[in-house]
Amino acid sequence: MKSSIHTFSLLAAIVWSAVLPTDAQVNVTQKNNNLSRDGLYIDSAFTPGNAANLVRDLNFDGTIVGNVHAQPLYIEGGPNGPMVIVATASNNIWALNATTGLVIWSRTDIGPPVTSGLPCGNFSPVGTIGTPVVDLASRSLFFDALIDGVTKKHFIYSLNVDTGVTNAGWPVDVNATAMYNGIIFNSLVQEDRGALALVNGIVYVPYSGYFGDCGAYHGWVVGVQINNPSTGVGAWATTATGGGIWGHSGVASDGTNMFVITGNTFSTGGVWMGGEAIIRLQAGPFWTGMPTDYWAPPNWFSLDNGDVDLGGVSAMLIDVPGATPSQLVLALGKDGNAYLLNRNNLGGIIAPVAQLSVSGGLLGQSSATYTTSQGTYFVFRSGGSTLKAYKITPTSPPTIVSAWSASQSGQGSPWVTTTDGTNNAIVWVVGAQGDGKLYGYNGDTGAVIYAGTDVMSGTRKWNSGMVARGSIYVANDNKVYAFRVPAGTPTPTATATATATSTPTATATSTPTATATSTPTATATSTPTATATSTPTATATFTPTATATATATPTAPSSPTPTPTPSEPPCSVVGSQPACDSTVFTQLTDFVVNMSAPVDPTTVQPGDFRVNGTSADNDTVSGGGSTITFQFNASPVVPGLNLMDIPAGAFACLFTGRPFEHFSCTFTYQPPTPTPTPTQPPPSPTPTATPTTTPRPTPTPRPHTTPRVRPTPPPRP
Repeated sequence: MKSSIHTFSLLAAIVWSAVLPTDAQVNVTQKNNNLSRDGLYIDSAFTPGNAANLVRDLNFDGTIVGNVHAQPLYIEGGPNGPMVIVATASNNIWALNATTGLVIWSRTDIGPPVTSGLPCGNFSPVGTIGTPVVDLASRSLFFDALIDGVTKKHFIYSLNVDTGVTNAGWPVDVNATAMYNGIIFNSLVQEDRGALALVNGIVYVPYSGYFGDCGAYHGWVVGVQINNPSTGVGAWATTATGGGIWGHSGVASDGTNMFVITGNTFSTGGVWMGGEAIIRLQAGPFWTGMPTDYWAPPNWFSLDNGDVDLGGVSAMLIDVPGATPSQLVLALGKDGNAYLLNRNNLGGIIAPVAQLSVSGGLLGQSSATYTTSQGTYFVFRSGGSTLKAYKITPTSPPTIVSAWSASQSGQGSPWVTTTDGTNNAIVWVVGAQGDGKLYGYNGDTGAVIYAGTDVMSGTRKWNSGMVARGSIYVANDNKVYAFRVPAGTPTPTATATATATSTPTATATSTPTATATSTPTATATSTPTATATSTPTATATFTPTATATATATPTAPSSPTPTPTPSEPPCSVVGSQPACDSTVFTQLTDFVVNMSAPVDPTTVQPGDFRVNGTSADNDTVSGGGSTITFQFNASPVVPGLNLMDIPAGAFACLFTGRPFEHFSCTFTYQPPTPTPTPTQPPPSPTPTATPTTTPRPTPTPRPHTTPRVRPTPPPRP
């Protein structure tokens, strides 16, 4: 099969432009709309009155091919107008016109999904299961695909989101590139159920095992630098077998660190090795192993033995103003408990900040959170018949209290709309694999606002819909459904941003590995016709070298879509590696600064960046000018306090030419403490009549272990 781009009339584009506001774009680029995985959409069209009169758009076609386990995405700003992006378990990727539901482009040639030969599992086919993520700056779509063959392999793909053509340097063969502390990734026993995340130029993919806990799988997070896929691959895995990352939302982030929740592990002998835990990862991914960066309940070993996953639901970050601590992470476990932790210091194996028994049946889903004048809530699906909401109190410490519950048949995950961030909160859910209907509930009381009558076919448990421009889109097997509020002009869906917290940062090491390369080739032929339509066509063929060819054949010139001029914020540093006020344990040679807005690469010089007065030797600008890496031939880092600085005016903003604001901050280098070599006492000439047994001392955990350079694995047959 080949990729295809279909014709759709100018009339649809005209109708859409009449409806859309012109002040800003709306984009749903990831699962649950935000990196915090809060599932919150801000859209002024969703008043209670409008929501009560929501109607299914019967003119929206929405036809696709394949089973859908992933949330749909919504992307504007391209030449084809607003699009709904859907990934299927058949490894088919679809871009639909957001108004008509007709196909803009599709990729059905990524590679065959796996339909047999897996050691266990509970659905088929298995191809693209986790929700993709889009990088708007590069107009790139990222997803994981399990492809069948002599060796079944996970590949991480990047496509041009406007054309569907595979980007150069992709896909990444995960089997060939991912390794952690000697553990080699094995696609045969790993499944990507959770959503991908894109954080500061690195795309993160979580992996679990398959239903049935078969084989020597691990919980994995694989990170790929989107501007350096051939060598920029890093990974973290649970040390013990098991510990899968099962939740639908996958990887959460505060904008700096990544959070995942693992399930039960095997054959640990009571020694904790990464399972039944919230794990906080730094860029790479890199894990310090320190108690600040993991939490497991004191009864983790009992949960392990009972196959009672802490990660029944994905990690979700919640801010509760007035609480101490106020920056929290929520875990909902298969044991029926809700756990709240201080996400800035998880604490190791200790009691949580707050805990409450909320229900059983918490398996594989995602939750949502929102704040109204009545308080801060989280909401989730409890089993197959109940939706539950709880409040988090603004106290020291915070506590969890019941708010409301609603009876509704199905197993869909919830999401939330508000008109301005706090008012008119409505919790939405689909009766997935139940009654197949869409429902909306008052966020403060649980009262029914919308009770759908349209029965959707092909619904999948754990999945959720998404919101854009006064519409709700739900992607099911072979069909995408659209529901609209009454006619009006909705406002854009704002994206809430979680507060990032500085933590000790280390440089992750990646293993250079050759990957498949995609080389798009395009030719265009203009053929005037009586009908003003545009029909570009793309053809792509999956081969071991992943070579894709695209051919565009427009039937008539189309009017260009105006591109809004971005509002340029000041050029300033908003994040760095190492982070300000952090402690590192290696003498770094590479330093990264993340900018608030793209800078002009031609104005960047190595000497702009200094550590302790020493200028860098080289620099690399990436992420469209938003990330700069400064390299030193020899580390300028000294024991104790170190100063990083960039002088004011060192470089200029890309769009406006505005000068850079001064940057200066410190970090601490703590050299590793050498372990003394024990001295062997001379043998005693006189035998001791009564030997004395000296108790073994309790080992003291090392504060940090410098990551080892991973050896390059031998070639695979």
